[in-house]
Amino acid sequence: MNEIILSGRGVVKHFAGLTATDNVDFDIPAGSIYGLIGPNGAGKSTLFNLITGYYDLTGGEIRFKGTSLAGIPTYRRNQMGIARAFQISKPFPALTVRENIRVGAIFGRPEKVDHEKVVDEALAITGIADIADRTAEGLTVGTLRKLEIARAIATRPSLLLADEPCAGLNPTETQEMVNCLRNVRGKGITVWLVEHDMKAVTSICDRILVIDAGRKIAEGTPAEVVSNPNVITAYLGAPIEEPAA
Repeated sequence: MNEIILSGRGVVKHFAGLTATDNVDFDIPAGSIYGLIGPNGAGKSTLFNLITGYYDLTGGEIRFKGTSLAGIPTYRRNQMGIARAFQISKPFPALTVRENIRVGAIFGRPEKVDHEKVVDEALAITGIADIADRTAEGLTVGTLRKLEIARAIATRPSLLLADEPCAGLNPTETQEMVNCLRNVRGKGITVWLVEHDMKAVTSICDRILVIDAGRKIAEGTPAEVVSNPNVITAYLGAPIEEPAA
């Protein structure tokens, strides 16, 4: 995992007088599962929006496979191999699960492929092949999250940005999602994961980047991050001191 698939240098985003992302550097190794954590409002979604092109950079640079993403529209970034799975899934409710995933296959990378084969593989990776012919309307939150992942990887990315895929899931659903993301990585897709479930993050991520108030405050292995005093204070919660006797 020495090749860097995505890198950022001095990444800055201003909204009027607010600095949402403040001089953030990162290097995401190809083939890894990387974590991005921080308190609410830390700038995690802003960083993902900058990578996908939903927002323009105020300063700094982001490179994908060595190519600067400056000026490249969102749809082209997807065709280059960057996909995003959102926390709030918005499938086409009247379409079946298979049809929803087929949309991703059709509008993903422009090379000629067997779309049905791509859909079948996405169904298998996410473990939802048994409901392929059900409509998306009425699916559980956990199943909708898997559909969101399946639709994203059907675009045939080399990098998946997964935005809080475990939010609101019960322990069984969370473990299924962890297994799903491992399957995604097993297919050669790098995963950058935003997640608040620390048990899930520490069990699956190779390394974790921590930001607070838009600034990078720590980076390292899960063990290094959870023991970092700055992370404990800003995000995990400082231990309560016993009152003096």
